[in-house]
Amino acid sequence: MTEICNTCGLPKDLCVCESIAKESTKITVSIEKRKFGKLYTIIKGIDSKEINLNQLVKTLKAKLACGGTAKRGKIELQGDHKNKIKALLIEYGFAPETITSR
Repeated sequence: MTEICNTCGLPKDLCVCESIAKESTKITVSIEKRKFGKLYTIIKGIDSKEINLNQLVKTLKAKLACGGTAKRGKIELQGDHKNKIKALLIEYGFAPETITSR
């Protein structure tokens, strides 16, 4: 028997909640300088209740060959990846007009 999504009421394999969340999210990408001059790419605005942040972080870390984590609803990646992040997020299914850089 298939599982039913609590939000939309469709079976899990037909659930569209995550794709709707990806299209309506406002994402901000910024660079933060920390201890010893290390740069971190910070991604804010992704709702952790609707999108699996841990899976997204795992994918981004593998594609960018860097370390990173998901903390308090934001993604932190080691290094300056501001130029590459937008293309990767679009590839993951987020709408291009919802991604801004600061």
